[in-house]
Amino acid sequence: MDKKTILFEDPELKGWEYVHAHRAAADEWFRELFAQALLGSDLGENDVALIAIGGYGRGELWPYSDLDVMLMHRGQDGIGEVAEKLWYPVWDRGIKLGHGLFMIEESIELAMKELDHATALMSCRYIAGDFALFREMQEATETLWSEHVDEMMERLSERVVSRHFQVSDVAFTIEPELKEGRGGLRDLHTLAWAERACPGFASVSLSELHNEARVLTEVRVELHRLRGRAGDVLSLDDQDGVAEALGDSDGQVLMYRLAQGARRIAWYSDEAWRRWSRERILPQRRSHPVPISAQLELVDAQVELRPEISPDSDELLILRVAEAAARTGNAIGRRTLRHLRDYALDLPVPWPEKARDLFAGLFMAGHSAIPVVEDLDHFGLMIRLIPEWANVQAKPQRNVLHTYSVDRHLVEAAANAAELIEDVARPDLLVVGALLHDIGKGLPGDHTEVGMELIATIGTRMGYPPSDVGVLIDLCRHHLLLPDVATRRDISDAGTIRAVAAAVRTEDFLFLLAALTQADSIATGPSAWGSWKAGLLQDLVTRTSHVLAGGEVDEVTPDFPGEKLLTMMALGEQSIVGKRTKLTVIAKDVDWLFGRVAGVVALSGLEVLDAAAFSDDDGMAVCQFIVQEPHSGPVDWDKVTGLVELALDSQLALTARVAKRAHAYRRYRRRLAAEPARRLVNVDNTISEGATVVDVHAPDTIGLLFRLTRAINELELTIRSAKVQTLGPEAVDCFYLRDVHGEKIADEGLLEELELALQDAMGDEE
Repeated sequence: MDKKTILFEDPELKGWEYVHAHRAAADEWFRELFAQALLGSDLGENDVALIAIGGYGRGELWPYSDLDVMLMHRGQDGIGEVAEKLWYPVWDRGIKLGHGLFMIEESIELAMKELDHATALMSCRYIAGDFALFREMQEATETLWSEHVDEMMERLSERVVSRHFQVSDVAFTIEPELKEGRGGLRDLHTLAWAERACPGFASVSLSELHNEARVLTEVRVELHRLRGRAGDVLSLDDQDGVAEALGDSDGQVLMYRLAQGARRIAWYSDEAWRRWSRERILPQRRSHPVPISAQLELVDAQVELRPEISPDSDELLILRVAEAAARTGNAIGRRTLRHLRDYALDLPVPWPEKARDLFAGLFMAGHSAIPVVEDLDHFGLMIRLIPEWANVQAKPQRNVLHTYSVDRHLVEAAANAAELIEDVARPDLLVVGALLHDIGKGLPGDHTEVGMELIATIGTRMGYPPSDVGVLIDLCRHHLLLPDVATRRDISDAGTIRAVAAAVRTEDFLFLLAALTQADSIATGPSAWGSWKAGLLQDLVTRTSHVLAGGEVDEVTPDFPGEKLLTMMALGEQSIVGKRTKLTVIAKDVDWLFGRVAGVVALSGLEVLDAAAFSDDDGMAVCQFIVQEPHSGPVDWDKVTGLVELALDSQLALTARVAKRAHAYRRYRRRLAAEPARRLVNVDNTISEGATVVDVHAPDTIGLLFRLTRAINELELTIRSAKVQTLGPEAVDCFYLRDVHGEKIADEGLLEELELALQDAMGDEE
């Protein structure tokens, strides 16, 4: 750690104790600098005031925070020289300084223009100099906010909305932004500013959020220390180290504590801003409740129990309130939530049909169900409905493939599923199945097997008939079937389609599973869903549906390469064409054609999504690679095809070049999951009718596909097709292989050698 960039360090101090001690050290240093800056000046301590603002003003000085200060004056000569004498020692020490030289009028004028300055002044704190001038600054700030309170509150509200739109939740995201994220430190700061501007704004005393603020503070302090620099994103690389510093057993425990606190901050922040918005925009509706049902009414855009309705009068009341709130797109009133928590009756077991309808209706409302579930969760009502929810509540997934924690992922999946209910025969089973498909992730063991057991209990408690419970269990059992097959299997292989048809059994279930797959994938994150995967899934569903409807599998499984490419191969001419995201190479069947092209793709920094190969009896071969379009823009196909031509002519040192690129980029690799990638080779000689299917799970490294194909070539095996997928830190590559006779690989000794070669190609442990 570079001690020149930090003013104070004491590793024994954590959280609040540290930031307050750091602030005290900074105050003492600044007072010394201030006295030295005034030496030789015509100005005295009663002519100028040194004021801390922003986080430093609040007394929250993190290890690598900026020191934000203002030098206030009354327009005297020589103030600029004093300021320079004050600032330069800070800069010389390498500490970041946020500074300003103002008269009161100038500072207030800037605050009217810039919200950040206006809020920084709300936290101003005296350090040294003229205390009367400091008090004048405080009074001018209070006047500014009181005289322009509506405008300031509107600007604060807009900033909160914008910030939450740009930065995800601290509680639900895998790598949270501790300061700006929803439920983070900035929400606490904003609540404090708004409360000062509008007393009574926050419906909770900020002291009641002290423990939640303490956790955020402790984590941010240790994050700064661990990195040796400022930073607010708690990445997977940092979570275990921060956990160790705070005495947590591992990053999982830390992230759970953090999520619990952040979601409470977020709820109170959201509730306060909703209430402020209602009171500002809809005051005339406050005295005119709008009936929703015999038991519920809409008051100030909130669903409330009607005054004459007792919370213990109806066993289904929690569900009635939740469904009405989601259906109408409104929040549940806080009074009603408290009454339901304290007095509502438990649902009868098994649930009556109306309860099931209301529960499904809550999620069929779509994304308006998400804040309703947060309301229920905040008051312990979601667990009242589904006790097993406690196992997934705020549970982090700790893999960058996933955007959300387990509970939020499930709610997002159910909301996504609501948009697909027109595609299925049982919309209720779709949304409930989406909500429960990962419920097993909260307990030890394989999450699918655990989830199936839990769903059997949950579905029965909900009163579903055994056949419906069976569907919910099967949705959990097979929720990875379609995405795995679509992205890891050759769906032009008849055996693949027959296997999927045998697993799903009926078209109705196939369509349910397809809708769940889409909803689940979108809820997982951007890397789990896109046009490429959507196309593969639709193709798989179409082919499987054809077979389930009585069609012949051969009618929907055309083999690669297709008539057009076969015609080109018959010409016996080399062709190398790259267009958009597809690279197609036709050439003489040179040794290791597929591997050579894979090597060039790796050298070019392209991510392979799909690949296929074919050789004819006349010595011609074709291979095709589908790649992910780079974030930097279109692929430079002229450069890529030129390298392919050199590789085919044996004019490119592929092995050396790929190894060099992999070594150069190794330093930039970051942790993508809490658990290391698996290193597995699985062989299946049953799923395909014409090839041996080999699955390889390995750490995703540059040139992996190149090395794997080189190992396959060494054993004189032919790659008929390949599927390539990256799941966070893990590459999952699937090869359809044939032996030298064009048959499945039946020789057990050869299969053992293949596994040895592929394991070696994965590379050393890092």
